[in-house]
Amino acid sequence: MSATDTPVATPDPARRAALVAALAPAGVYLAIRVVGVLVLVWLSYAHGLDPVARLRAWDGDWMIAIAEHGYSGIPDTMLDGHGRHTPFTALAFFPGYPATIAVFAPLLGGNEVAAALVVSLLAGVACAYALTRLGELVPGGSRRVGLLLTALFAAAPMAVTLNMAYTEALFCALAAWSLVGLLERRWLLAGAACALAGLVRPTAEALVLAVVAVAAVALVGRRDGWRPLGAALLAASGIGGYLAYVAVRTGELGGWFTVQSTGWDGGVDGGVAVVRQLGETLAGRHGTVYDIAILVVLVGAVVLLALCVPARVPWPLVLYGAAVVATVWLSSGVMASKVRLLLPAFVLLLPMALGLARRRPATAWAVLAVATLASAWFGAYSLTIWKYAI
Repeated sequence: MSATDTPVATPDPARRAALVAALAPAGVYLAIRVVGVLVLVWLSYAHGLDPVARLRAWDGDWMIAIAEHGYSGIPDTMLDGHGRHTPFTALAFFPGYPATIAVFAPLLGGNEVAAALVVSLLAGVACAYALTRLGELVPGGSRRVGLLLTALFAAAPMAVTLNMAYTEALFCALAAWSLVGLLERRWLLAGAACALAGLVRPTAEALVLAVVAVAAVALVGRRDGWRPLGAALLAASGIGGYLAYVAVRTGELGGWFTVQSTGWDGGVDGGVAVVRQLGETLAGRHGTVYDIAILVVLVGAVVLLALCVPARVPWPLVLYGAAVVATVWLSSGVMASKVRLLLPAFVLLLPMALGLARRRPATAWAVLAVATLASAWFGAYSLTIWKYAI
């Protein structure tokens, strides 16, 4: 047999289809986020800015500093929202993300900035797989619903923070997998992921509420033995453990809340600050694109939450989403942060994903294209043109 007669191996169609299906969540997420990053790079250079510096700005600098120096070695030049530096200032930031950066940094030549961005990238991909699974688990769900949910999440208004040295990507990944664990009654997954999320950011209180509530229902119904109780206790250990650590460091039972309120103006005011902001925007006192976005996103979150009921979104997901929305609406702090703080409420996108899944593919593609471009522009605007912290 001559060389020209040698049979050429052809890929197995079934294997190729399986590979495409396996990579689809990552592919959908990364394709949309690449558009966002490219627009950010373009707009950064157009304004004479370094795009990498924009991706590590504000809270990102604190995360990288904690990863590099620990809580006790933060440089005196790092100041809180009032221009002060105290031994406790850095304790306002939870340790999970900086610790993960510290683990990855040696693999990248000790570059904490690169490690921070890689951690966010990998966490975003992990979140994409969890969201795809959630879309398959809800009533009326399917693989298509899951991929649409992933796409809508990647194209959310402040999805740019998923690529920043911020906690959003890591927290959302852990929260999404915890919720998958709840729906599948995989109690160890639900509790462990929630515990880790509780070390990443205080939004974990909403996730703990969901895990504890589902565990309580299971215990009352005498399902799955004592595993639900174990999951509930494990879920609360992350955020509870860090709050206890800060209490010991500061010598005050509510030490973290004191640090947060005195250094960063964070606290619960029953929604007074949010209502005032929305009222001033409607009255025309705030007319920038970002101010209008705050109004649209805050109101839109409530509308989407209401739509979860007729869409038959499982109650644990609705409870979690409602708790996230409540923490954003009822807290004070920097109003410009409200848009990104709603990113963990990704379950609110399920009604849209379910609705798009019933439409023609061309309609879904058109909606996603518009959302992707709008998200890319708004994210780039927020980091280059908008002058304040987000």
